[in-house]
Amino acid sequence: MANGETVASETPVPSGTAAPPLAPGLRLNLSLMMFLEFAVWGSWFVVFYPYLKGKGFSDEQAGALVGNLALGAIFSSLFAGYIADRFFASEYMMAVLHLLGAGLLYWMAQIQDPSEYWLLFSVSLAYSLLYNPTLTLANAITFRHVPDATRDFPGIRVLGTLGWIAVGFLIDVLFASGGTTADTNGPLLLAAGLSVILGLYCLFLPHTPPTAREGDAVPFLKAVGLFKDFSFAVFFGIAFIITIVLAFYFTCTGDFLKEKAGVGRIGSTMLIGQVCELIFLPLLPLFLWRLGMKWVLALGMLCWGIRYALFSVGGPEGLPFALVIAGVALHGFCFDFFFAAGFIHVDNEAPRDIRASGQALFSFLSYGVGMWLGNLLAGKLRAVYAGDWYHFWLVPCIGVLASLTVFVLFFHIRGRKPALEEKEIPIATSPDVYSAEHQTRIQSGEAGIDV
Repeated sequence: MANGETVASETPVPSGTAAPPLAPGLRLNLSLMMFLEFAVWGSWFVVFYPYLKGKGFSDEQAGALVGNLALGAIFSSLFAGYIADRFFASEYMMAVLHLLGAGLLYWMAQIQDPSEYWLLFSVSLAYSLLYNPTLTLANAITFRHVPDATRDFPGIRVLGTLGWIAVGFLIDVLFASGGTTADTNGPLLLAAGLSVILGLYCLFLPHTPPTAREGDAVPFLKAVGLFKDFSFAVFFGIAFIITIVLAFYFTCTGDFLKEKAGVGRIGSTMLIGQVCELIFLPLLPLFLWRLGMKWVLALGMLCWGIRYALFSVGGPEGLPFALVIAGVALHGFCFDFFFAAGFIHVDNEAPRDIRASGQALFSFLSYGVGMWLGNLLAGKLRAVYAGDWYHFWLVPCIGVLASLTVFVLFFHIRGRKPALEEKEIPIATSPDVYSAEHQTRIQSGEAGIDV
């Protein structure tokens, strides 16, 4: 949302009018979509690296195969956003991608010989090209249909975290043999089955037709045009850097916990972060209401810096190890208050007809390029600071705090003028679009409530 934004409504909605409540049926529909979306991802991704190692793939091969998910985000998210904004209803596109993805997951489960590395690389990359756009589309569908994104999105998105946690326990129950899943392709087969279920379920999601009109500029190019707003460019640039730092966490925390503190149950220890994410995500609307978007984003960034500072000095010979666990727990706070809030900010700022492309652009820079570069940088720094965790974690800590300083100084939320091509009726809004008086945006016609 932004000042002066337009809506396809017959009548202007007065400033300060409370958004209507989210219908329970719609909440359940969208929440189950999020649950399955992240259950598909979590059912195979978290155990894929040890599975590959157990099958005899080298570290370099396993790392490249895991990195395919980031490559998929780089190459496919923007293209999917363009199609969803221009040609294809989002729910139908999600259905096709998940059903095709199910077949590729099943194929991946059958390729278990290191001599077939390049075949597995090709199939896993193809799957990543199909799966990554569904993350963007799930967000776009949710934002299109909830009455108030700031209020309603976190409560729906938290079901994705619950899906990730639930399937993590499920794969241990179903497939762990001798304490490991390294010898079974069961998680990939489970992911394929869940992908089929989600693909069919997508056919029952709210209808979300394209919003761009004939003769409009390519939505992606219009989304890139958002960089003309200096503060929005600052936000995207900082998000890009933060995602590089996020890759450090996912790539190296397991080795850090094992090497520095002798933690054996790495998976369940790191699950503490997801549990905290589950707790804090429903509270995000309250923080947005009390602090505003800028300071919620800044608080999330500060927690990144604190977490890496704790990692840097924590451990047996440093601060109490409980503080390292506190750093793991901060993952939930960091993710919710920067990335979840960031998706809301993109939806608030992007014109209605390019919101899917705006979300895709955010995913491209963060989950795509940022995560990919972060994996490469983390690997190089591990080689430079072999065994020296203090200096290793100090690098991302300093990077986050420098980025936070830039963000606080140069990021300002300003109302944007509605695009001339959005021939819709403007509504008055309060000076702070993230204050208690959230505006209501109602889309006319079959699309129903729009955000």
